[in-house]
Amino acid sequence: MISYTYDELMRYFKKILKNKHLKYTIQREIILKILYNNDKHFTPEELYIKIKEEYPGLNIGIATIYRTLNLLEESNIITSISFGQSGKKYEIAVKPHHDHLICDICGKIIEFEDKEIERRQEEIAVKYDFLIKSHILQLHGICKECRKKSKKEK
Repeated sequence: MISYTYDELMRYFKKILKNKHLKYTIQREIILKILYNNDKHFTPEELYIKIKEEYPGLNIGIATIYRTLNLLEESNIITSISFGQSGKKYEIAVKPHHDHLICDICGKIIEFEDKEIERRQEEIAVKYDFLIKSHILQLHGICKECRKKSKKEK
């Protein structure tokens, strides 16, 4: 997705709301603002806690967060990483393309960019006469901190 400033993204989001005959609310804006201004990947519950910390007087429920996250994901404003039964974590989709290393123990997510991987994907697509529209690369394993902790416990 193209890079947007926050104001451009908000105008785009308001247009989506209007097209879907949904109301603009401060709660929806705050959800988008928190996602836009943080590099963290949030579960809906983590997002709820963050909003309550930053906006203690805001009247918002977890159901509003889930509905808004679904709307933002359907609109390609955010993307999610699925953790199976543990649910999803969300991040803003308007930053440059990147891939993820995911720790299966603590859930830590490390973002990375690799031009060689991107180049190889394009070569493979050409080889098979395939048009890539998008891709998600997630590498699962155990992070450095969890490996260190595991060694200490032995």
